[in-house]
Amino acid sequence: MSTPDPLAGTAAARHPESRRSLLVCALVGAAVMAAVDEIVFHQLLHWHHFYDRSTSGVALASDGLLHTAELLALVAGMFLFADLRRRRALAPGHAWSGAFLGAGLFQVFDGIVDHKVLRLHQVRYGVDVTPYDWAWNLAGLALLVIGGVLLARARRAGGRQLS
Repeated sequence: MSTPDPLAGTAAARHPESRRSLLVCALVGAAVMAAVDEIVFHQLLHWHHFYDRSTSGVALASDGLLHTAELLALVAGMFLFADLRRRRALAPGHAWSGAFLGAGLFQVFDGIVDHKVLRLHQVRYGVDVTPYDWAWNLAGLALLVIGGVLLARARRAGGRQLS
């Protein structure tokens, strides 16, 4: 015999939280993109570190701090996501758009602010960085466009209000 669902028939079960779904999944998307950057470009390819303007020890420590921040954001985001699911308040369309928007925002912020404005690091060293910069930022822009399209579709499908 199954136990009744305490949330069945509640307002949360009837009204997904669009805004919260968007923001929670944007946090998860940014954390996932930070993990991809840190694992692929920092650890596997050894192209750069989070902070390359000092000693190799400082560079390695900066990667550890980035990894810690990314992991904390991912864990927090997944707990918030699980809460939305548990309360049946997840708005899937807004969640998917948030994931792509978060990933794209991380990528574009890293490409413009970290690489060019603050000059913390480049995508790669010892080569002409122009094609790498273009690829990095265009990939982030593509993620933002996908997230924007998904958000527009979610808003049309579920009304314009973000709860």
